[in-house]
Amino acid sequence: MWFIRLVKLKNPPSKAQREEVDRKRAEAEKWGVKFHETFFTLGRYDLVSIIEAPDEKTALRYSISTGAYGPSETLVAVSRDEVSKWMK
Repeated sequence: MWFIRLVKLKNPPSKAQREEVDRKRAEAEKWGVKFHETFFTLGRYDLVSIIEAPDEKTALRYSISTGAYGPSETLVAVSRDEVSKWMK
């Protein structure tokens, strides 16, 4: 399953925070999470991540593990190709 994760950072990013996030990502990879891309953005959210996880519970587990960095919103995403299969 694909997920779009939107994050509003509490504090400016730092090298120490980056190292901690890298450790959490490595742990999440053991749970089956794949990290496709992360973007720093302007606007309502500071970060947008595109991840793939085996299920909602695994995505939630990763989201909770990084929740200290600031509020986030995680959206379930379905590819255009997949939705096209359902169309009549």
